[in-house]
Amino acid sequence: MSSTASGTYGTWRNWGGNVTARPARQVAPASVEELAAAVRRAREDGLKVKAVGTGHSFTSIAATDGVLIRPQLLTGIRTIDRHAMTVTVEAGTPLKRLNAALAREGLSLTNMGDIMEQTVSGATSTGTHGTGRTSGSIAAQIKGLELVTADGSVLTCSERENPEVFAAARIGLGALGVVTAITFAVEPLFLLTAREEPMPLERVLSEFDQLWAENEHFEFYWFPHTGNTTTKRNNRSAGPRRPVGQAAAWFEDEFLSNGVFQVAQWAGRAAPAAVPAIARISSRALSARTYTDIPYKVFTSPRRVRFVEMEYAVPRAAVVETLRELRAMVDRSGLRISFPVEVRTAPADDITLSTASGRDSAYIAVHMFRGTPYQAYFTAAERIFTAHEGRPHWGKVHTRDAEYFSRVYPRFGEFTALRDRLDPDRLFQNDYLRRVLGA
Repeated sequence: MSSTASGTYGTWRNWGGNVTARPARQVAPASVEELAAAVRRAREDGLKVKAVGTGHSFTSIAATDGVLIRPQLLTGIRTIDRHAMTVTVEAGTPLKRLNAALAREGLSLTNMGDIMEQTVSGATSTGTHGTGRTSGSIAAQIKGLELVTADGSVLTCSERENPEVFAAARIGLGALGVVTAITFAVEPLFLLTAREEPMPLERVLSEFDQLWAENEHFEFYWFPHTGNTTTKRNNRSAGPRRPVGQAAAWFEDEFLSNGVFQVAQWAGRAAPAAVPAIARISSRALSARTYTDIPYKVFTSPRRVRFVEMEYAVPRAAVVETLRELRAMVDRSGLRISFPVEVRTAPADDITLSTASGRDSAYIAVHMFRGTPYQAYFTAAERIFTAHEGRPHWGKVHTRDAEYFSRVYPRFGEFTALRDRLDPDRLFQNDYLRRVLGA
């Protein structure tokens, strides 16, 4: 299977392989007008509508037995406004193509996640994020949106135009309409110096506030069954550009981070008792390195090992306590966890259902190798996260429902009221949205 989701014999499957759907029909419109017509036709035929990007969500957020809209023909940059410092891009454009095109124009997004396979609309609609002290998720960089609503009309929104739609639709979960174009804030291309180094978990936890405060972008990976982490600090640099050499990049990013790691995952799945020993070796495999490059080459890295993931945003002030509880749970559980735990941060934003809405947040992501039973681990982790009023990533495995979200999102009712207005007949409904937003 390719790195995108696949569709064979009418069956759609996500990247993680844990969600399948059999839509009545799949449509790949080549223009906004064709997309609007497809929405109107689906409505006339009594079919639900969902748009899907590359299928990198682990939830069934894009699954439907109705009409599945594939945006692969809605790609490319529409306009670059160097006065306003914005770029308007078609919804189906992969982030990797946007990043490369912006770099050619001497421009960049301010912050981004750690993979760039997703489409811009799929990434923003589910709240995809990187890590940042003052710069937020990809959706927090949106300045304008265009979407086709349930009646087939095209609606544009920004801080000035339809501001109540703009507040919600930047992370709209596919519930308010089909996004057709996004306008992002951009800035002149800059350089980042990345400093990656191993650090004991206890030191990271005791110095977390300082590490966060001293770095524009701080994140770390903790290897369960060990006291070891790999830390990454990204900060703006005056240069010169010193990228990772081709041989080193292949050895560290492909051979170790993907190839050897893949073999370690296979070994751990075959012999769970060996996982702690494998974790100790894995956690020491990557040595310290420093390099300077343009943003997308520093923020993002290839991810070829397939996994299933749960991620929760907790208040940033609660992250150390939450991680200590997670570590204690793993140590006493008898679980064998072969995948590292990823920790990142984001500042509070003003997007209605953003995981960082109204509060400074820290993200804790737990993973399991694809094909390994993950329910026991994720259930135990989720119990810890929800005790801290955690908010799950909309595109990653979780069991929360509308009743829970109405408690942890102060503006939850604002979103559902807007949905009632824009999609009263629930054209964009599916089982996932029924669970997380209510009937």
